[in-house]
Amino acid sequence: MNKSAETVLPGGKQTERQQDQTLRKIVFAGIFAALTYVVFTFLSIRVPTPGGQVSIHLGNAFCALGALLLGSMYGGLGGAIGLTIADLIDPVYIVEAPITFLIKLTMGIIVGMIAHKVGHISTETDHAKVLKWTIIATVAGMLFNAIGDPGLRYFYKILILGKPAAEVTFAINFGVTLLNSVVSAFVSVILYMALRVPLKKAGLFFRL
Repeated sequence: MNKSAETVLPGGKQTERQQDQTLRKIVFAGIFAALTYVVFTFLSIRVPTPGGQVSIHLGNAFCALGALLLGSMYGGLGGAIGLTIADLIDPVYIVEAPITFLIKLTMGIIVGMIAHKVGHISTETDHAKVLKWTIIATVAGMLFNAIGDPGLRYFYKILILGKPAAEVTFAINFGVTLLNSVVSAFVSVILYMALRVPLKKAGLFFRL
């Protein structure tokens, strides 16, 4: 999809093309919210542990992919909303839903900012440069997720929920989150690089 014109109507109103692009981003954000929800809810591997249940899943891959395709805010929100809804519906994770939203939104913002504000992957024509910055952006976001997710959940359980099992779950959560992040990084990079050309041909590629 071609980037909208920069001109703005009197009064700060968006042009029709800008409004159309914004609407499309909202629709795609909703699609990514649905994808992350489905992947986490129905395609994850639930592992019972002494400190509670953990999940091996690819939800993070679609959070990152959304940021790569839609940019920081829309992509980050799509993934964050999808995984947060999954937590709210699941009694095992419902108390941690606010943490999920914060972590996944931040991860998406990191991926999107590096990919588009630094690497300019949506307008870059050099395949090698696109791949390089896609990897850098995705790894940065997943690194934040691997450290921030278990760390923030640990303090949340200790300081807010007062769970004595927090120390036990921290090591387990860190290991599982690291595994999820590594696998999700590979998947999101592969999917993004594979989808660029088909989306351009279909007129659904956003130049950010």
